[in-house]
Amino acid sequence: MLFIPVALAFAEDAAPVGPGTSGLMSIAPLVILFVIFYFLLIRPQQKKAKEHKQMLSGIQKGDSVITNGGIHGRVVSVNEETITVEIADNVKVKFAKDAIAMRKPQG
Repeated sequence: MLFIPVALAFAEDAAPVGPGTSGLMSIAPLVILFVIFYFLLIRPQQKKAKEHKQMLSGIQKGDSVITNGGIHGRVVSVNEETITVEIADNVKVKFAKDAIAMRKPQG
């Protein structure tokens, strides 16, 4: 984050605002940079978060899941904020819904 003010200082020296240039043209590179960051970083991250939220809301009893820690198991019960997963015979672990990384395909 330190390089941005330095880059702005060099940009001010390179293209001074004078009678031949407008103030809008000096802001244009920053706007273009923001648009690039939006389409390459922010938008895909929001899309992935939305898909993960939909996956979490669709988890039902009996689904096979994998947690963020790599634990594989079968869903025994689902609550508002927690999911109980059976990881072995008679071994049940309660997780926060956000700790579920993915649902395994059936088959």
